[in-house]
Formats: sequence, C-alpha cells, structure tokens
Amino acid sequence: MYNTLINTPEFYKAGIYIRLSEADEGKAYESDSESVLNQRNMLMNFVKEKGFIFVGEYVDDGYSGTNFERPGFEKMIEDIKNKVINLVIVKDLSRLGRDHIMTGYYVENFFPENNIRFISVQEGYDNAINQASNDSSTFIFACNDYYSKQNSIKIRNVLNDKRRNGKFIGSAPSYGYLRDPEDKGHLIPDPEYAPIVKKIFEMASSGVGLSDITSYLNSNKIKTPSSLKRKNPNARNKYNPMWTISSVKKILRNQMYAGDMVQSIQTKVSYKSKKKKTLPRSNWDVVKNTHEALVDRVTFEKVQDNVKRIDRTPNTNREKRLFENLLYCKECGNTLTVSYRKNHNYWTINCNRYSRDPRRRMCEPHFIPYDKLEEALLETIKNTCKQYLDAINVSNLAKQIDNKKKNNSKTQEQIKVLELKEKEYISKLDSLYEDKFKGLVSEETYKRIANETESLLNKIRSQVNRLKEDSRVIKTKTSDLKIYEDKIRALIDIENPTRELLQTIIERIVIDKDKNIEIIYKFSILNNI
Repeated sequence: MYNTLINTPEFYKAGIYIRLSEADEGKAYESDSESVLNQRNMLMNFVKEKGFIFVGEYVDDGYSGTNFERPGFEKMIEDIKNKVINLVIVKDLSRLGRDHIMTGYYVENFFPENNIRFISVQEGYDNAINQASNDSSTFIFACNDYYSKQNSIKIRNVLNDKRRNGKFIGSAPSYGYLRDPEDKGHLIPDPEYAPIVKKIFEMASSGVGLSDITSYLNSNKIKTPSSLKRKNPNARNKYNPMWTISSVKKILRNQMYAGDMVQSIQTKVSYKSKKKKTLPRSNWDVVKNTHEALVDRVTFEKVQDNVKRIDRTPNTNREKRLFENLLYCKECGNTLTVSYRKNHNYWTINCNRYSRDPRRRMCEPHFIPYDKLEEALLETIKNTCKQYLDAINVSNLAKQIDNKKKNNSKTQEQIKVLELKEKEYISKLDSLYEDKFKGLVSEETYKRIANETESLLNKIRSQVNRLKEDSRVIKTKTSDLKIYEDKIRALIDIENPTRELLQTIIERIVIDKDKNIEIIYKFSILNNI
C-alpha cells in the first residue's frame, strides 16, 4: 500500500461512491445499514465532519462488486481523469469491489498514480496517512473476493434446490404470468396478458400463419413481452415495441404455457462475469404441472408440430444456384433468398427480411426471376475480367499478392508470440500479488516489480495493437485465391464456371428495390472498370 502522503492540495474535492448489490437488497439487516440511503448519510456526515468540499456522488444500485462494469463507477473514473475530484470516499472496501486483483489495482495503483486520496470509513483506511490500519487492506481484498465466491456457491445451491422443486427463481416470469403474491416461487396467470397468450395459441392451432398472428397483435396495439420487462432506460438494447414473427414463435415454443416449469436454459460462465452461455436441452430443469396452464397439452403439442413444419427448410440438400449467397439487399443488407417456385417451375430471388414478414413491410420486395439475372451477371463479369486482363499485367499483380500474403503471415506469427508474452506478464502480476498477500515479497519489491511489469505489459499491448492494424491494412481480400491470373482466365474461358470460382473473384452483388445492380469484386481494381 502507499503509506506516504501522496497529495496535499489546499482543498480536497470529494466524491462519495455508493454500491448496493442485488444480494445485499435481499438481506434482512437490522438497521438496513447497507442501503443506498444509509451509505449516503454515513458518507455525507463524514465529509462534513472532515471539512472536505463535496463535489458529487456516484451510485451503483443493484450491481455486483465482482466486476467493474458499473455506470456509477465508470463515471467516477472519468471524473478522476478529468480532475473533477481528487478524493474518493467509500463506506467500506467491499463497496468499491470484491474482486481482490482489480480492487487492489485501483487502490494501490490507479488512485496513487492519479493523485487521488482514497478513504474507506469503516476500515479506517486512508492512503494519505501513514498508519498501521492501511496494511490490513490486502487481507480485506482477498476476504471480500473469497466471500463473493462462497456466497455465489451458496446462492447457487439454494437456487438449484428451488428449481428442482419447481419453484420459479427467474427475474421476470414468462409473458402472461405473474408471481403469486403469497408464494414468490409460484406463478399465476396475468389477468391482462394471459388472454393474449391463449389467443396466440388459439390462432396457431386453427391454422392461422405466424405473419397473420403478428399483424393481428400489432394492429391491436398489444404490448410486446420485451416492453413489459421495464428495461433500464440507459441499457444499450432497447425493447422492441412491435411484435415480430420471431417473438410470436418464441411464445408458441415456450413449454411454460403448458403448465411446466422450465429453467436453467442459460448459466453464467463465472460468478465474476455477466456473460451467459446457453445450455443443451438435456441440462434444463423441467418440472411438470407446477402452475396453471394457459394452453392444454394436446393443443400445445399440435402447435409444436405446426411450428416445426414452418421451420423445416425444404430440400436442404439441393444444389445451390451459381450466385446463391452472393446476392444482398441494398436497403437492409440482408441476403437475397433464392427460391424455387414448384407450381411455375422457375427460380426467383427476394429480400430475406421482406419475405419473413411482408405484411409489416420491414424491407422492400426485390422479386426477380433468377435465371435471367444469372445470365446477365455472367456476361457482365466476363466482360469486366477481359477488360481487366487487357489493362493489367496479371503476373506482376500475382507476385505482389504473394508478397503481401507472406508479410501478413509473418505479422500474424509476431502477434501470436506477443499475445503469449502478454499472458505471461498478466500471470506474473497475479502471482506477484498473491506473494505480496502471503508476505513472501515486501511492499517495496512488489511496487517495483509490478510497475516494471505493467510498463512492459503496456508496451506489448501497444505493439499488438499496431501489428493488428498493420495486418488489417495490408490484408488483401484475396486470401482464397492461389494464382489470380489462373482464376481470371478460367472465368473467361470456361463456359459454365463453378460457384467456387465465382466466390474467389466476387465479394458480393448488391441489388436495390429498383433492380439496380452493383458487383463488388475482391480486387478493388476490378471495381474501377
């Protein structure tokens, strides 16, 4: 720790940091001491008592201390960098964070390096004063981290038991259900939206298509499932006010509506991470007949068969058409679907986004007979390539490409070596921190080696970023080409070129709603012809 006076400004501009996690909210504290209100009162009294200048507060209500992706904390760091505050005060060290490595980094490196005085009221920690109580912080960081891990295991075990007993432990029930006021783990029908779910199943069971169901819901201005979740207004992903075929299909597939409790569909990758991964169906926790069904089981199974028929891709083993997967919609960027019209015995293309829900007009129709398009595209591409060969020395160009490939390959090898070195330095810092915690290295030795390692780590990261940028710049879009000259000549000479040959030369073909066509080649020089 920094046990010397790191900063003696005439006035301290104080920012108080307050954090309350969801786990804290569920505890029955005698005095509610962990609440945002009580933390604020304690810290404000401390600021007044010490005569600091109060600048502002930074609050993260409902955020875990095991990671630092918190809006209040990020705003505080931004204000520190902009010299808005030079003093940070917290109730205790666990409020700042429970990950001992990152919490230690901010307390022992970031704050001192930015001339920030840091005070934790309850532990009596103050990095501007030489005092014995500061030395206990390292032990407290590790204890807070250990507590989080053990608490996570205990909570997970309790939740697993509840899931196996058919108790609902999710954040929000499925659309059409509410938590039972008398038993939070039991679901009851939502009087406002349960009839909507029943209507959706009734329409699907009667043979009404997904597109018509979607139009019915939107026409009647019925709220979507995501609009009822009351997402954080600052969240990146805003809710969708419109029903889509996908959202309707999601309801029709949800086994919860048959009265079964279905949980453990996803799990967190770590107690320190918000990231989740989807589990295979065999790992789901399914307990039957736990709550009132909104649809009888016979109807539910009938609807599942209907949805499967809709989802079934016809003739998936058919040979793909020459330009399939190369055609894109100008308006929305989606691929243009190539379809066979059996009744009329011909192929067509259309916008995938438009075709999924034509009633909502999410894009524009791009309906074109495919065979005529293919004939015109081939003629245009061959003519362009002929002009290219007449104007360019292809052999010299092929050599340039080979040189670029070799250089890029060397760059990728350099990046791999540096990234391994980066992992070594990070591992070294982690081990060094543990050694300091165990008393195997002195504070002075730790600071010296840590600073040297951090400096080397930053240099490595700068080199990696620079090499990746260089690689991006020199990388040619011809990674799939072996000898460019052969490909160009083959395309001109072969009467019926293959899809693979076309894909080595063409990046994409963009078509707009007015049937204007732009061919984008993998060599920018071709685009100029």
